[in-house]
Amino acid sequence: MTTSDIAKVAKPAETATTDAVRPGARTTSAPGRPSLSGKAGAPVLVKLPPPFAVRLSQIAWVLSLVAGAVVVVYMFVIRQAQLPAIIELVRAVDATRAEATYTTAADIIFWAVFTPAVAIVLVQIALQVSFANRRPNVRWWLFGTVLFQAGVLLIAREFVAFGERGAPLDRIMLIQLGLAALGLLISLLPPALRWTARRHDVRSGAVAPASDGQL
Repeated sequence: MTTSDIAKVAKPAETATTDAVRPGARTTSAPGRPSLSGKAGAPVLVKLPPPFAVRLSQIAWVLSLVAGAVVVVYMFVIRQAQLPAIIELVRAVDATRAEATYTTAADIIFWAVFTPAVAIVLVQIALQVSFANRRPNVRWWLFGTVLFQAGVLLIAREFVAFGERGAPLDRIMLIQLGLAALGLLISLLPPALRWTARRHDVRSGAVAPASDGQL
């Protein structure tokens, strides 16, 4: 290749380079980075404290359950002392039976009162867990347990909670029922009803601007 041929090849390359850097020539720039600030994020589940009415209702229920536990323990403790009085109640109905029949009947009556007292406490504990988790219609179940509890109290007054040792049992059961009814009534206040209907606490998540190091 001669010197004249090299000059012919170099001349178009220089012309192309000059056109690329010419001030009036058009240039294509990269698109700008989209802004990440000011955009609404997806809703976020949060754990908010329940309203005061819910807390007050839960406190009343807890105190009622404590009273229920005392009822169960105290009833079991006075069982032997109350059996003779229960036997006399059965004997007053029919005095022609054998002595063993009265003892068996008295045992059946006592356990027929004791078992529902235990069941009430266990069921109400489970329902309180459901109430804390905002399960629907749980108040109706709690209302049913309160009615059942009132029935157990009336039966206990007739067959177990009488006499010198039975009088404290009657008062404790009455306190248990009153606290349960109070807790149920407080849970019907508007703030508590709205808290249950909401089911979940949600807030809108704001997207924070991202720095260059995060991208």
